[in-house]
Amino acid sequence: MRIPLSVAGVLFLLYPVLRPWHDETTTSGAAAAMGSTAWVIAHLCAMLGFILVALALLEIDRRAAIVFWIGAGLTLPYYGAEDFGLHAIAAQPNLLDLADAVRYNPVSITMFGLGLLTMAAAAILVAVRLKTVPAIVLAAGFALFLPQFFAPPAVRIVHGVLLAVGCVWLASNSKRVEAALSPA
Repeated sequence: MRIPLSVAGVLFLLYPVLRPWHDETTTSGAAAAMGSTAWVIAHLCAMLGFILVALALLEIDRRAAIVFWIGAGLTLPYYGAEDFGLHAIAAQPNLLDLADAVRYNPVSITMFGLGLLTMAAAAILVAVRLKTVPAIVLAAGFALFLPQFFAPPAVRIVHGVLLAVGCVWLASNSKRVEAALSPA
């Protein structure tokens, strides 16, 4: 649990820190952001972070791990489209229309939202089970994952810090987690 969760925390911090923050309401800003290698790397960090959290949860609470896997499964296709699809179309003159078509397809955005909410539910299950501050911080980070997309870059970076703190802090408390999970 310690290594996957710690690495996930670092990856969740790198996601908003490495992500290029250009004005994506303009074609030139969207092309600069989405067409950069940093765009691909940043989004890949988030995707790998989801996978590593799911692996770490297997040692904490199998029910929460299953719920988290379902959420990640619903979320990762959207992230793939956002990462690789938008990167591939970044040079198109009608980029903004294409990006909207990718981002706001009713099925994909519904899966994305449900996936993030499901991962938040899994993190809340962990917090309820462990009743520790690090688990509560982790749950808060996942509960705020969807709303942070509507915030400015600075808030999104702070959200990355929150997730990193939750992941790394919970990982560093693995001895206490193991003790809390052991039968009395």
